[in-house]
Amino acid sequence: MQRIKKGDTVIVIAGEDIGLQGEVVEVRPRENRVIVEGINTHKRHRKARQVGNQQIPAQIVEFDAPIHISNVMLVDPETKQPTRVGFKYEDGRKVRYAKKSGTILD
Repeated sequence: MQRIKKGDTVIVIAGEDIGLQGEVVEVRPRENRVIVEGINTHKRHRKARQVGNQQIPAQIVEFDAPIHISNVMLVDPETKQPTRVGFKYEDGRKVRYAKKSGTILD
């Protein structure tokens, strides 16, 4: 079970975007990376190209690049502060909980 999942609100704790919050759009567990909406935004220049019968013009595309999972921390839904994530068993199933407030996240 993962500590951070798609849809969680996280805060960046290291790097260029330190202190910014956003929602997790994608989790890449094999790479240990997450993509957070509006965080670590990069630009890529695209050449003009021909696709079938239509000509696509040159453009600058903005996208959110992945961040290492160790550089983000989950925001506690109750206290709105960064918190660590723990696991415990409740009613025979494993659930995530916020260590600061004890709130169940799943």
